[in-house]
Amino acid sequence: MHLGPTEEDRLRVFAAAELARRTLSRGLKLNAPEAIALVVDEMHMAARSGASYEEVATVGVDAVKPEQVMSGVAAIVGEIRAEVLLEEGTRLVVVTDPFGVGESGMLHPEGDVELAVGRERQTLVVVNTSTRPVRVSSHYPFWRANAKLEFDREAARGFRLDIPAGTSVRWAPGETHEVALVAYAGDGER
Repeated sequence: MHLGPTEEDRLRVFAAAELARRTLSRGLKLNAPEAIALVVDEMHMAARSGASYEEVATVGVDAVKPEQVMSGVAAIVGEIRAEVLLEEGTRLVVVTDPFGVGESGMLHPEGDVELAVGRERQTLVVVNTSTRPVRVSSHYPFWRANAKLEFDREAARGFRLDIPAGTSVRWAPGETHEVALVAYAGDGER
């Protein structure tokens, strides 16, 4: 059986939603991925059952109650977007504030927080020799980055970009950046 990207994504959502249902059946609260998957799965099923756009949105709002999610989830999930197949075609349904406004479950110290304290740092000049844009994410082993990025790979061994987690640096074709790198903790071999 051949599945296209849309069908593969739908199966991933279904599997995560089933995990969420199992989590709830054990009396446990949902984490963010589980809660999101359950909302999206319910919206897909409503659309497939012939619901209107408004009905699908309502199902999304009602799928998971605020008391069913772990502390902090409502604060980090401001909206959920899902493309669903309605009778008139595919539509994007956006559910804002799906779990109610929540308190963050994280504690934050006062002032600035230094990251990767005491780790070795360096800068390198990097050129994109590709005809396409290239991105490298925050924690990717920099020496293993796209071969079309030209830089001293041996000097970069054991280092990653020194940027906030979840962010990336983008090089347009022919573009040059001087980037800051920070050593991995441990043996540095990722």
